[in-house]
Amino acid sequence: MHYPTPISKLIDGFMKLPGIGPKTASRLAFYVLDMKEDEVLSFAKSLADAKRNLTYCSECHYITDVDPCRICEDNQRDQTTVCVVQESKDVIAMEKMKEYQGLYHVLHGAISPMDGIGPEDVKIPELIKRLQDDTIQEVIIATNPTIEGEATAMYLSRMVKPTGIKITRLAHGLPVGGDLEYADEVTLSRAIEGRREL
Repeated sequence: MHYPTPISKLIDGFMKLPGIGPKTASRLAFYVLDMKEDEVLSFAKSLADAKRNLTYCSECHYITDVDPCRICEDNQRDQTTVCVVQESKDVIAMEKMKEYQGLYHVLHGAISPMDGIGPEDVKIPELIKRLQDDTIQEVIIATNPTIEGEATAMYLSRMVKPTGIKITRLAHGLPVGGDLEYADEVTLSRAIEGRREL
């Protein structure tokens, strides 16, 4: 079916978002058409403001509206520990836990030779430069447990170890409430490797 051009453009716009296929994009477009005009304008303004007013922290590369970000500026946080994550949304996940009180470094991706992404294409050089400050005593690698995340973790480990800074990796294993019967071999292997004494 052929939609009027404005609707087609709106559907195409929604389809550029991750995980949005033609059906969902169409549903969202028609939902927007049913919204009140002031709600649509407010939504559009929120999109434009987010794009215009957000930047990345010059220290940790987390998304922020002030530079340096509020986390880097917080003197109450542990200045000796840096948790390395792949994306800004990973910082939000860690902060929701309310257990970690150190600093962060956002890589904005992971090493993926198959996709032509090397260490210089993510924020690894910036991390190495940041570690030259004698304040940092531990680097926690919290990259995703994927092939790319593991490759990034191994690379970081090789780069950081010669500095004498302690380097750790988030534990991987069985989720709380999970059954052994449904766990894959890699997850079980990581759970065995990461076991601890009770």
